[in-house]
Amino acid sequence: MRAELATLESRINHHFSDPELLRRALTHSSLANETRASSGAAMSDNEQLEFLGDAILGFVVSEVLVRRFPGQREGDLSRQKAHLVSAAHLYGVARRLDLGAFLDLGRSEESTGGRAKKNLLVDGLEALIAAIYLDRGIAAASAFVESNILDAEPMADDGISSDLLPVTGNFKGALLELARARKLPLPRFSLLSEEGPAHSRIFTIEVRIGTDWKGQGVGSTKKVAAQRAARVVYERLLHEAAAVG
Repeated sequence: MRAELATLESRINHHFSDPELLRRALTHSSLANETRASSGAAMSDNEQLEFLGDAILGFVVSEVLVRRFPGQREGDLSRQKAHLVSAAHLYGVARRLDLGAFLDLGRSEESTGGRAKKNLLVDGLEALIAAIYLDRGIAAASAFVESNILDAEPMADDGISSDLLPVTGNFKGALLELARARKLPLPRFSLLSEEGPAHSRIFTIEVRIGTDWKGQGVGSTKKVAAQRAARVVYERLLHEAAAVG
């Protein structure tokens, strides 16, 4: 049984004027299919909303990055966007919101741990974005995306299979240990930019390991930006090592 939806509304700071949109966003096709099979009654699931939410997410992330970093090159913007809309990042966001507790699942998914499945959580998050958009428009959807996806604290995810994955989400510490283990220069962090009004600052941090490795992170605090920059280099080191191996 899923948790009360009012709890989720409070968590995301959005009270739906049309509660049916929220219910639909959290209804998995397994429940809709089982309902149709058992009673013949039609039930809407979240697949169409997921499709719409994916498009809205891509647009909002692109718009925010261009607005925040008007001088940044297309390649750098694309790399930042790719991370922010990736299944690994969205999975972390969905877990942080405990979205699985609010999903409406059929017996088949419920019995096989559907509330913790990566694809169900990511799909549900994208459907939730679409539901917010349909309920209150693009401004409300943008506010949700900026607060929960662009500016959230970094969190470890299951996107990398490695014993070195920092389960606490401390990518700065993990990067330091990885550099030491591989006898690389120690990471050096620097503040590249600080923009926006005093009540809504946006920081860009760069981390370098020698001359071969560098990455940038953006966040509403220096801590968040530094963790994101560290994650970029950390994951790149792991992926390239895996490719060589």
